[in-house]
Amino acid sequence: MRKEAVHTSMSVGERLLEIVRQQGMTQKQFSVLTGIPQSTISDWRSKRLNPAADKILIICDVLGISPYDLLSGTEDRYAAPEKLLVDKNSDEYVFCMALRKLSEKQKQRVYGYIQALAEAEKSGE
Repeated sequence: MRKEAVHTSMSVGERLLEIVRQQGMTQKQFSVLTGIPQSTISDWRSKRLNPAADKILIICDVLGISPYDLLSGTEDRYAAPEKLLVDKNSDEYVFCMALRKLSEKQKQRVYGYIQALAEAEKSGE
C-alpha cells in the first residue's frame, strides 16, 4: 500500500531538499555525507535542476529512503533500505563499532534496552 506524498508536483531536486529539511539536516551536513558540492545542491533549488542519476543511490542511502520514493514523490512504507551508510565521525558509527564487539547475549540486552526506550517514547515518558 502506497501513501501519496504532498510533494508529487515538485521536481526531484526540490523534493530532495524538502526531505533533507524534514530530517533536520543542513545543506552543509548533507553535502558532507553525500560528497556532493554545496553549489550543486544549491542549483537543485535555484535552477530547479535534478540530481544526476549517478548520485541517486548515495542520496537515498544518506536519507534512508528508496529511489522510488525520491523519484516518484510517493512514500513506500514497506521499502526499508537494505544497507545504511554511516559517517565515520558520527555517534552512530561509534555505537555500531561498539555493538560489533559485544557477545550475542550482550547484544540482546542492548536491543531490549532500545525497545524499552522506544516504548517509553511512544507512551510519552
